[in-house]
Amino acid sequence: MNNPKNLPVVLVVDDEPAVLETFESILEGRFEVLTARSGKEALDKIAKESINLVFLDIAMPDMNGMQVLRKIKEYDENLSVIMATVTDSARTAVEAMQSGACNYITKPFDVEEVITVAQKAIEQQRLLKEVTYLRSQREEIRFENIVGKSKKIREIFEIIEKVVKNNATVFISGASGTGKELIARAIHFNSSRKQKPFIPINCAGIPENLLESELFGHEKGAFTDATNQRLGMFELANEGTLFLDEISGLKLDVQANLLRALEEKEIRRLGGTKIIRVDVRIISATNIDLKQAVEEGKFRQDLYYRLNVVPITLAPLRERKGDIPLLVEYYLERYNQAFRKKIEGITKEALEYLMQYDWPGNIRELKNVIERLVALNDNGVITPKDLPFDIFIKSSLAKDMPVEGGLKEARNDFEKQYIEAVLDRVSGNQVKAAKILGIHRNALFNKMRSMGLKK
Repeated sequence: MNNPKNLPVVLVVDDEPAVLETFESILEGRFEVLTARSGKEALDKIAKESINLVFLDIAMPDMNGMQVLRKIKEYDENLSVIMATVTDSARTAVEAMQSGACNYITKPFDVEEVITVAQKAIEQQRLLKEVTYLRSQREEIRFENIVGKSKKIREIFEIIEKVVKNNATVFISGASGTGKELIARAIHFNSSRKQKPFIPINCAGIPENLLESELFGHEKGAFTDATNQRLGMFELANEGTLFLDEISGLKLDVQANLLRALEEKEIRRLGGTKIIRVDVRIISATNIDLKQAVEEGKFRQDLYYRLNVVPITLAPLRERKGDIPLLVEYYLERYNQAFRKKIEGITKEALEYLMQYDWPGNIRELKNVIERLVALNDNGVITPKDLPFDIFIKSSLAKDMPVEGGLKEARNDFEKQYIEAVLDRVSGNQVKAAKILGIHRNALFNKMRSMGLKK
């Protein structure tokens, strides 16, 4: 089926050609329309095509609409079906709804009614998919998923234990990759709201012109592309938690609307007049100094104080290196299960290299490194030679870097240690070492001799 505009696909089922033509003229431009003149033809198309909505006539020969409806629901219970009938009978409507129809219309059709019920059915289907997706993403986060025993991580445990007992607004700050969303999920899934949605939104990852619509929703016609009503994140997160990541990415006018929503506990969709009450816990996060952004006029001071009720600051991994062994053990076990591997552990020497490294990407970088090591390792134990080259070299140089002497001595010491680290990495293979260093093997041999390095 050719559908270049990626429109929702509607199948109209009726044995009268004139009715099919009427539906096509009404829905054209808003939907991609398929037609079928019998129940059997309809079921064949549903099995072959990706269809979003079915208009189904009740009175048809051979197989009537109710029989077709039951067959459709046996095949795909989530496919939306709107029944069409010549009589406005309550009995017919009840029977259709009990059999799985989402709505019904009566002949002769009102053009606006057909369009409205079709758009509502498509929107309900979209929301159903979103809810299904969000439930599938709702992982039970326990405190033990936040790994560490350092003083800084213990302090965070203590704060979490207190805030899960109330609905206080929480503000999490920390460099990228320190686990801000993990903390937010831990708070939500250990609170009284854990059975309700946890909705994360990256404020810096959504175009500015769409962000307000994402947060508060919009009504049909609110702007050029607003062809349907859409619920925003506040409504989707009602009675649950809304996690606003990278909160510094909000424009000042959106900040004002957010502040109003937090203070009044109500929102209004774009283009709408109806006031909607919402009960949402807000957890926000940023990787910049938001107080400095306030001083520079880039962030509202009143919103900053409204968000910063309970602050949690996550230290970079380089400041809590005592947690690295536990993190390594945790991710080794996790990726052993994911990849069905049996990596028994990591050597003491390899772990020392990981401890020496500064981890600019924080826990996210460590997690990715362990995932790669487990995926590529077939030896049962991770050794220094398995480590990524940049970690191996930087950690090697950090071990014994001198802090006294002039620049010339420091440069010579650095060059010697670098060559030693590269040779160690390639088990003394001078050909490989020379290639990594970008010099001829003879030049490497001469440097090794002048530096007193063993072959």
